[in-house]
Amino acid sequence: MRDTIIEVNNVSFNAGGEKILSGVDFSIAKGERVTITGPSGGGKSTLLKIIASMLTPTKGSVKYEGESIAEIDPIDYRKKVSYFFQNATLFDQTVRDNLAFPYDIRNEEFNEAKSVKMLERVKLNASYLKKPVKDLSGGEKQRVALVRNLLYKPEVLLLDEVTSSLDAENKGIIYTILDELNTEDHMTILAVTHDEREISQADRIIHIIDGKVAEQ
Repeated sequence: MRDTIIEVNNVSFNAGGEKILSGVDFSIAKGERVTITGPSGGGKSTLLKIIASMLTPTKGSVKYEGESIAEIDPIDYRKKVSYFFQNATLFDQTVRDNLAFPYDIRNEEFNEAKSVKMLERVKLNASYLKKPVKDLSGGEKQRVALVRNLLYKPEVLLLDEVTSSLDAENKGIIYTILDELNTEDHMTILAVTHDEREISQADRIIHIIDGKVAEQ
């Protein structure tokens, strides 16, 4: 039996007097691939942001390997539990600037060879290092953002509708990478998605309706 890596304990979240989540409970094992589904506006993305330590629950707690994430340094936590946005957020001027960021925050020298290898995995070549981020398509930005997240592989990858705005070709590239990360690298993946292909690959589905776990 695999060890538990993430525990969500009785999590509730209120915002502006509205209850977004209510008493959410579940755990995720190391290496498991879990998909969160449910109607829009049901609290799925809010829950993912709480697990990512981007929001603080009104009630309850989230634990990572048995320790409350409230007690873990946020920078250290986000190195292990990486959140991947629906719409890629790139910064500075070039692709290289973005891929250098994970090295900068660790006070390490930029590994160009590794970065090029990762770019090639998502069907982008070495010339992209010099490309201004403003000149990239939406699909290219999403792939660069994924590479940035994976240069130092996290223990857990949190995905928030990451393929929803992509065309079929870009979706296929992302699907392949996620499948490899889970099956070959045994990375734990927790995804909020309506995508049937992503849902079909899950070990387990958690269905959330009106801020509550309806079924698992």
